[in-house]
Amino acid sequence: MNKLVSVLLVSLALLMSCAKAEYSPPDLGGIYTQAAMRSHVDGNPVIVIPGILGSKLRDGETGQLVWGAFDGGEADPETPEGARLIAIPMKEGVPIGELTDSVRSDGALDRVKVKLFGLPIQLNAYINILSTLGAGGYLDQSLASNKLNEIDYGDDHFTCFQFDYDWRLDNVENAKRLKKFIGEKREYIHGEYQKRGIVKDEIKFDIVAHSMGGLLTRYFLMYGDMDLPGDGSKPVVTWEGAKYVEKVIIVGTPNAGAVGAVETLVKGRDIGPFLPKYEPAIIATMPSLYQQLPRTRHGAVVDENGGRLDLTDPETWISLGWGLVDPGQDEVLGWLLPDVSDPAKRREIAIDHLKKSLKRGKDFQDAIDVPADLPEGLELNLIAGDAILTGSGLRIDRSTGKFEVSQYSPGDGTVTRASALMDERVGGYWTPVLVSPIKWSNVTFLFTDHLGLTKSHAFSDNVLFVLLEEPRR
Repeated sequence: MNKLVSVLLVSLALLMSCAKAEYSPPDLGGIYTQAAMRSHVDGNPVIVIPGILGSKLRDGETGQLVWGAFDGGEADPETPEGARLIAIPMKEGVPIGELTDSVRSDGALDRVKVKLFGLPIQLNAYINILSTLGAGGYLDQSLASNKLNEIDYGDDHFTCFQFDYDWRLDNVENAKRLKKFIGEKREYIHGEYQKRGIVKDEIKFDIVAHSMGGLLTRYFLMYGDMDLPGDGSKPVVTWEGAKYVEKVIIVGTPNAGAVGAVETLVKGRDIGPFLPKYEPAIIATMPSLYQQLPRTRHGAVVDENGGRLDLTDPETWISLGWGLVDPGQDEVLGWLLPDVSDPAKRREIAIDHLKKSLKRGKDFQDAIDVPADLPEGLELNLIAGDAILTGSGLRIDRSTGKFEVSQYSPGDGTVTRASALMDERVGGYWTPVLVSPIKWSNVTFLFTDHLGLTKSHAFSDNVLFVLLEEPRR
């Protein structure tokens, strides 16, 4: 009995000592400083690609900020002039890629200023991911004081770049811009290497992309700056973009789409309390949103009888009165098409734009869904969330067009685990082993929300290990 008591007391003491153990964030400076100081010699330059809404937009003609401040100086979507600045132009018979305006991207949205009740409030948007990626060389005054940025990078870092882009546009068009961006940075880096006497046979990049940024990254890797086939057929994977890239980390990317894209296209977007609303007709001009719709084969959107809705079919949207064809959006269409006084003609133009956007969206999805083994030398890592119940299914009332979230699955509150993985078992035959057209090199799950993924110390630690210490393939 005494022996048993002794064993129990020892066990209890061990449990109590475990309960009292305290854990603090990792000492990133102590772990990675030496590697960071040599990353420009031993590693690759890093490109940061934000997600949708993650780049500031500015009117190239007037200099007005269109998106990115919310302090009263940005374009107001509740006025005709502001709505036209934010929306993509609509023109019958003009391909999606040629529907451009004077708005241009103007830097990644690392900090957001919001003014409520006359008081300025600063919110951190991508400051955390940019701070972590300082390991590649990105430094500014604000990052130097960030608690995550405790690594000494030395005096001569020049190898981390932000690829800001117009997130309203087709992801294929932005993949083309990424190809040009990489070409420009390769020339710049080559010049910097020459100044420092660094000899490298080849300049390649590592990429860290958040959310939708992961979609355009994957397209670029698979096809480079090649356009989608005009006949709707699936393109042949060339891995043209992979020639310039070694390590890729995509974070919280909706590889199989998100039901939130449906909600945004149908209901518009409320950014927050006391801020203006972005009406559905404004949002629905943007091709990138259609490229994030859930796949029909996964059965995420069903009618009241359980029948799967084909969201790539324009008749689905027309019959339900969604987005651009919502009868209640005619006033906004009038703002966007000020030279068209006939409501019937405005609707005709809107339907044309809807059809083009849906077709482009389907073609894009078909292209990135093609199964293909990674080429030698390319590493594709995923960081995703799976601890928050996330909307994964919608049930539609065909008679009214109204819908409700009918199903929830593990995710990050925006993107489900299954979508991030591109899990083809959803809506089909389940097997114990993941079935996905994407050949992941590594997958890491974090227990936080969509933007919180980049704030996690686990994110910082894992990303820095991959970029700085993990052996190259």
